[in-house]
Amino acid sequence: MKYLIMLFILAFYSFTAIAQQNRGAQREQIEPYGVLYGLGIGVSQEIYKGYDYRIIPLPTIGYRSEKLRIFGPFISYDALNFSDVKLSIKAAPRFQGFDESDSYIFENMNKRKVSMDAGLGLSIEKNNYKADISTMFDVLGNSKGYESTADLSRVFRYGPVFFEPKISISYLDNNHVNYYYGVNADEVNAFTFAYQGKSTINTTLGFSISTPIFFDGFSSMSIEYTQFGSSITDSPLIEDDANLSARFLFSKFF
Repeated sequence: MKYLIMLFILAFYSFTAIAQQNRGAQREQIEPYGVLYGLGIGVSQEIYKGYDYRIIPLPTIGYRSEKLRIFGPFISYDALNFSDVKLSIKAAPRFQGFDESDSYIFENMNKRKVSMDAGLGLSIEKNNYKADISTMFDVLGNSKGYESTADLSRVFRYGPVFFEPKISISYLDNNHVNYYYGVNADEVNAFTFAYQGKSTINTTLGFSISTPIFFDGFSSMSIEYTQFGSSITDSPLIEDDANLSARFLFSKFF
């Protein structure tokens, strides 16, 4: 947790020193306001043994205003706004989990459920830069855990195409790690052993491309590379210490 706080403090002073205007022209253009509808798909490599990848369809209707952003099940509302600093209430689905049919490694194990997270986020946006720190809790009580994340990003523009690199650090608590990567004593099978997951830190590098030039709508593609902490990779369920995920989205305003 202390690494997240240090990163956010560093971002705050850095952005204050290099920029004076709110949000930035590039970020304003890739985050327009209005009612929209869209379709997307997410594809993620899985690090579990015998579980190659996860495909997530994302049909959605959404809305974006100065304070409220809704894109399907992803919701964010700016409860407080102090110049360039925003305090937001957030909700987002957690597309994790598994059951016995997903891989041989889950034989005899209880199902781990997809869940819903909600929490608070604090962000600073200046001159196309953005720093964000958030803590999200499992509000459905499946894992009874939480995740705290800090990230830094910057929007660049080349003609009608926008590029946004990002770096993130995430802290996952004991309950979260143990639910999705632990093995209870009564769940052990021929390929595993009892394992109690502990808190850990993941790091992620991301890159997205967005453009309004196709079909009178807005298209985006994002790719993320995540390096998982040792408390996850030491689990008998896991065979890889990193993964790639990609998301493709197309949306139009009504």
